[in-house]
Amino acid sequence: MELNKMCFIDQFAGIGGFRYALESFGCKCVFSSEWDKYCQESYELNFHETPYGDITKIDEKDIPPFDILCAGFPCQPFSISGNQKGFLDTRGTLFF
Repeated sequence: MELNKMCFIDQFAGIGGFRYALESFGCKCVFSSEWDKYCQESYELNFHETPYGDITKIDEKDIPPFDILCAGFPCQPFSISGNQKGFLDTRGTLFF
């Protein structure tokens, strides 16, 4: 399948870095999620849509079919500027 005919979802979207990249190749975003309200506001300014909130509260049946799953790794639990709880912090387990 050609890249410009693929669709993707954008989880842990932040302000949309993955989306910028994939849309530059012609891919289409069909779903996004981000729980941080400030990131949601920036995402809205960048793409004229607000991402869904907390991914743990979204029913997987509400996510449309997609070819590519993008997910920015939730780095806060592992960052040296944080508490470094890693997998002991719920945010560190979300990608599972």
